[in-house]
Amino acid sequence: MKINWNYPTTVWFGEGRIKDLHIACRTLKIKKPLFVTDQDLVKTDLVKNIINDPNLKNFSVNIFSNIKGNPVGSNVDEGVKVFKNGNHDGVIAFGGGSGLDVGKAIAFMSAQSKPIWDFEDIGDNWTKANNEGIAPIIAVPTTAGTGSEAGRASLITNEENQTKKIIFHPKFLPSIVILDPCLTVNLPQKITAATGMDALAHNLEAYCASGYHPMADGIALEGMSLIKKWLFIAVKEGNNLKARSNMLVAATMGSTAFQKGLGAIHSLSHPVNSVYNIHHGLSNAIFMPYVLTFNKKEIEKKIIKLSEYLELKEKSFDCFLKWILDLRKDLNIPHKLSEVANIKESEIDKLSQMALNDPSTPGNPKKLTLKDMKMLYKYSLEGKLF
Repeated sequence: MKINWNYPTTVWFGEGRIKDLHIACRTLKIKKPLFVTDQDLVKTDLVKNIINDPNLKNFSVNIFSNIKGNPVGSNVDEGVKVFKNGNHDGVIAFGGGSGLDVGKAIAFMSAQSKPIWDFEDIGDNWTKANNEGIAPIIAVPTTAGTGSEAGRASLITNEENQTKKIIFHPKFLPSIVILDPCLTVNLPQKITAATGMDALAHNLEAYCASGYHPMADGIALEGMSLIKKWLFIAVKEGNNLKARSNMLVAATMGSTAFQKGLGAIHSLSHPVNSVYNIHHGLSNAIFMPYVLTFNKKEIEKKIIKLSEYLELKEKSFDCFLKWILDLRKDLNIPHKLSEVANIKESEIDKLSQMALNDPSTPGNPKKLTLKDMKMLYKYSLEGKLF
């Protein structure tokens, strides 16, 4: 099955669609693309085969791959220099969240004179940008998690203060997305599980976020339904292309839905990602039940509706929570934050303030205070649900 659709941008979906990369370049009038990926992927036969595809022989392709797992501002700065020095006219953002986020940021920053931090997703910062000359972007995800291929922002860490920033502009949204499940079959089980839980966190928080956006709610509901059906299969049967396909779509749906907002799962995750370099999907998975139980009073009715849509045994908050806890256990996701990070009591205050200031915080169904953030961190470290 090969299908094209246009929401929220142009998406080319199907097995083997990576072979259409040259068509995407031609469609966007890109002659000298910069292929942006991470330090691990660039060494694989997967990338070598794509770059050496005879269909790309008429395009002048260079590679940039100096990207950390949790990308930092200097990665973007270096990439922009490579982009300009090579006179590139477009970006192919390839990989997981890091490759996609940095690729999008390079395309955007290639046209800017202000520092990247001036475009943090606060107020109308995005209107400060120079809209002329922003390079076109082709996004090709190789994990089913972040959904960055369908997002209008990038997550970049400011090294000076170890703070993860959401950099936003409408033109961060790639012009063409290639969703090819064949690119995800070699993902290790741990990464498949963590990225899948990231997709679940996006859909779940979007669905529960405060505000009114019925379209986002509908997308999130179906995204979670796909994840319930296919995540465990994708982890256990890595070559199952149907499972891989559905997880790719669910990840893209999560990113589309969370334009409505996110919440405390992400607020808590971003500080530990930037300070302790913990995988974003893994930290989202760990924080999920703590935030759910913290928000119970505000979201119980919605979770009951979700339980019905997911066809759980009981239509209740407790049944949904049990499903989350069982799923994490089946995927070997740790229950406590202390199992993946050595966070001292003295560091909780700093992390809590960072979490409170995070742009995801206002979307949480229950208003959050500094005291709440401290309690959420402490409970997650101890393994104590609310």
